[in-house]
Amino acid sequence: MANRCCHVDFYVSVLNYYYSKKRWETLQSLSRFCGWISPFEKFCIVCDRPLHLRFDNQNRLHAEGKPAIEFTDGYSLYSYHGVTLPEKYGKIHPEQWQAEWLLSEENAELRRVLTQGIGYARICQELQAIELNNWQEYSLLKIDNDVDEEPIYLLKMTCPSTGFIHALRVPPEMKSAHEAICWVNWGIEPEEFAIQT
Repeated sequence: MANRCCHVDFYVSVLNYYYSKKRWETLQSLSRFCGWISPFEKFCIVCDRPLHLRFDNQNRLHAEGKPAIEFTDGYSLYSYHGVTLPEKYGKIHPEQWQAEWLLSEENAELRRVLTQGIGYARICQELQAIELNNWQEYSLLKIDNDVDEEPIYLLKMTCPSTGFIHALRVPPEMKSAHEAICWVNWGIEPEEFAIQT
């Protein structure tokens, strides 16, 4: 509709094309104040514009704990970085998502989004990850629960100065924390670094 109005506006204002003033004002009002319009021969479906449209920094539909698209009639759509969420997840802020939801969620894409929102550090704590091996401030952990198609192996890293815990997923072939550190560092042994950060 807006595209058509641009063309008509160009014809009327630049090319001085005659167009019925009443029709032109009606077309402008429809374009300005209505959302989607589906005209048929004997009736027309007009949808109001959404009250809210929320996006992330990459222009994907996104909102945390509230709808990404919200209409006046109450219809809402929840989305997390472009992935449509069911209302049961969407209306709750990701900081309050629970790791045990991963155990019952059958949709792999939703499990991925939940994992991203919850974070591996919280998943380790809430799903009681098993420590397989440790080396200095690093630990190799395993989550046996049916969270994913294969067991989840994580490298837990604790910053010695701040105590902040960070976790990265590593391949299930890892047998030791040292081996996992090398994998994370693209094959470079941690001893080769002059200063660890």
